[in-house]
Amino acid sequence: MFPRPPSLATPPGLRLHAMDAEDLALFSAHLQDALLRVGDLTFLPERRRFALVGSRFDWAAQADGRRERCCMGLHFEGVKRVRCRRVARERPDAILELLAMTFEPGGEPPEGVVHLIFAGGASILLEVECVEAQLCDLGPRWRVKACPSHKLDEGGAPGS
Repeated sequence: MFPRPPSLATPPGLRLHAMDAEDLALFSAHLQDALLRVGDLTFLPERRRFALVGSRFDWAAQADGRRERCCMGLHFEGVKRVRCRRVARERPDAILELLAMTFEPGGEPPEGVVHLIFAGGASILLEVECVEAQLCDLGPRWRVKACPSHKLDEGGAPGS
């Protein structure tokens, strides 16, 4: 097989699809400590899509000794309902820090609820027909001074 010419090369960065809870766990690992502006979260009920853009800390780059963030986009398909808890929707410039993403199966498989869990006790619950999501780095990348860290409570959970 011949290498692609540079103009046709795949751009660097993540391009992932999630179709089950295990895939979402991988997304969660890559998106831990992602920063999201409340105004960059949107639910499109007519398209049954929830989408967001933000900046993720690149944990793979950290393993190579680089501290970097990059712009990314994430969207979920088949979203029936969105519920927010402690998300200041009236403050579009407020920043949320994503800690984890989980999936809880519903009554009729493959439906369920995707939980987006943020620092400070905020969360977003997506009622979905099934797990169907895409994560893509959009660029650019930039260096940051520090690696994200969280104060843990006595049980090992992130404190507020």
